[in-house]
Amino acid sequence: MKFVFTDKKVTLPASVHAYAEKKVGKMDRYFKNEGEASVVFSVEKGRNVCEITVRSGSMILRSSESTSDMRASIDACVSYMERQIRKNKARLEKRLRTDAFERTVDAAEISDFAPEEEESEFKIVRTKRFPIKHMTVDEAILQMNLVNHTFFAFKNADADGAFSVVYRRNDGGYGLIEDDT
Repeated sequence: MKFVFTDKKVTLPASVHAYAEKKVGKMDRYFKNEGEASVVFSVEKGRNVCEITVRSGSMILRSSESTSDMRASIDACVSYMERQIRKNKARLEKRLRTDAFERTVDAAEISDFAPEEEESEFKIVRTKRFPIKHMTVDEAILQMNLVNHTFFAFKNADADGAFSVVYRRNDGGYGLIEDDT
């Protein structure tokens, strides 16, 4: 697995990078293709934040954790990603290695043991149908604000009627998702 480390507003010793490489590197057993891991370390409001993004083929896994210790943040991120893979292993089995879940447990890993969650099906509880209108991005943002929603789907008149979604970001700004086909 290839690694890219980024330290934002913090200077970490090489031992923390080596620890992250060791922990995240264990996830390589799940992927058919060689993965690329991007690990971002930062400190926000006195908390150690670790963000890990793993790309392998068309699959992208992402996790972000904040704790009082950077190594604990790394452990929490890796643990979360492994839980997500295990939870969705039936859906992901075409993308994962066939022997990904066959492994022996050594004494060091017993403390990290957590029972596997039972996989549930995606259950659609309600379906809504409505006409999607042609409008500009500004009109879509206005309409989204008028109905007090956090996102709004529309056909973008500026992009020849391509399906688009505007959404309200946590920082107060707006985002746009466009269909590139």
